[in-house]
Amino acid sequence: MNTVLICLIIATLMPILFKAPLAFAMNQLGGYDNRHPRAQQSTLKGFGARALAVHQNSFEALLMFTPGALVAFTSELSGQLASSLAIAFVVSRLVYALCYWWDYHMLRSSAWSVGFVCSIALLFTPIF
Repeated sequence: MNTVLICLIIATLMPILFKAPLAFAMNQLGGYDNRHPRAQQSTLKGFGARALAVHQNSFEALLMFTPGALVAFTSELSGQLASSLAIAFVVSRLVYALCYWWDYHMLRSSAWSVGFVCSIALLFTPIF
């Protein structure tokens, strides 16, 4: 299976997997409020607020990554560069999440930047 496609599948699953720490934080507030989860999420502080941000930002990052991944995947000209960029994106998003949960803001911003550059660069891989 194509590496870019595998990375796209992983990136698509990340927002769902990153919901687990958010659900844990919500549960710590006296139980997960399934009737009004967004209202409950708005009251989160500390780790819970950061877990919510990771979850939400994962959807935003997926929107940036998907077009480049699809361009690279469908192009017969894309090769090792596209695979490396896709892997770097997935790794940077994992590092981003860990840094956000643990409140390492400088490293988190760096990881976000790497993921963003990889997403944009994937759009241009057929040219190189």
